[in-house]
Amino acid sequence: MGKQKLILVLSWGGRLNRAIADYLQASGYHESFSKFIGEAELGENTGDGKSSGILEKKWTSVLRLQKKVMDLETKLKDTEKEIASGAPTREKRKPEDWIPRAPERFELSGHRMPVNRVIFHPKYTIFASCSEDSTIKIWDFESGEYDRTLKGHTAAVQDICFDKTGILLGSCSADLTIKIWDFSNSYDCLKTLKGHDHNISSITFVPSGDYLLSASRDRQVKMWEVSTGYCIHTFVGHAEWVRMVRVSFDGSLFATCGNDHTVRVWSMQAKTEKMVLHGHEHVVECVAWVPDSALPYIGHQDVAKMNGGGNAAAIAEAANTYLLSGSRDKTIRCWNVHTNQCLFVLAGHDNWVRGIVVHPHGKFILSVSDDKTMKIWATEGRRCQKTIGAHGKFVTSIDFHPKLPYAITGSEDMCVKVWECR
Repeated sequence: MGKQKLILVLSWGGRLNRAIADYLQASGYHESFSKFIGEAELGENTGDGKSSGILEKKWTSVLRLQKKVMDLETKLKDTEKEIASGAPTREKRKPEDWIPRAPERFELSGHRMPVNRVIFHPKYTIFASCSEDSTIKIWDFESGEYDRTLKGHTAAVQDICFDKTGILLGSCSADLTIKIWDFSNSYDCLKTLKGHDHNISSITFVPSGDYLLSASRDRQVKMWEVSTGYCIHTFVGHAEWVRMVRVSFDGSLFATCGNDHTVRVWSMQAKTEKMVLHGHEHVVECVAWVPDSALPYIGHQDVAKMNGGGNAAAIAEAANTYLLSGSRDKTIRCWNVHTNQCLFVLAGHDNWVRGIVVHPHGKFILSVSDDKTMKIWATEGRRCQKTIGAHGKFVTSIDFHPKLPYAITGSEDMCVKVWECR
């Protein structure tokens, strides 16, 4: 056995010498090449085909291994901190306590410009991302594999959304169009909707799937009939660019935010503006409705008293009561949309807040920012529980899978990251 090891070492040493000689010769270091082959006792004809390029290959392998080692060291430090602070281990944590942990499970590259939005498919183990490069890409978040690219827009794709069934994908773009894509089979573009006069920044399906809402820099919000592609109503109220539109879980209300520093709540049935929420001191980038799973932690008295029990009417009413908003003033605000009150403010980001999502079990609020971080906030404690350095550049979007322990983020570094929750 020792003799075999010695032969292997001598063989590798000879190949390494030949590889160095090949590198010197190929790089034009002729004087160094001549001296080296003399000292290494190699012939002038060193190339054997096997050693060609081996130095570059080994160097690349070393870099990959170094990154893995650094990731494992980071993970070990985080684990040691959690143990030192008395936090439960993964085996002892309940699913409602699972949050994204560094390092990321996958870092996926393929977009050629900044990523604007990432969203999970409601049923399949895939997610979609859209980018300034005018494309939409589909990825498998369990394997980290790229699936396909949807092309059709001629300018930056600003937002994407799935309908409740996952059969349709909607997208909006700076090319002033909205596209509806078949996600059941062909992945073809079924319809192209036109009507806005400026950059379309956000879209969302209503829960029934019959209608689509879009927000634009033309200061308007439009409602579109999906089956015909016709605009059936235009909502006017914002004084400047409308940045985002999101519908409540039962579809009775929708919220918008924009450059005029306001958050506005609208009645879907009456098609009127219900209230204007003032408080942010800069552009409001994003809004997110609070699901009923978070109501006990938000502090809704009816739900808190029920402790998960039987008053369905109270739960339904409460589910359309609370709204989150994130702004360039670096804060996140939680609003009661029936009383026009700001319940609390989360401050901690060092730059614009670009995305918000509520943990499926309601105990946490996750946010991403231009400070390159993802923050996990305790809903009940109103404090930042964990900060993760998510990307090398501004983090533009975040989504949390409703059933599986995964989160995804998109960034101006042109990458998408998949985070495992534990």
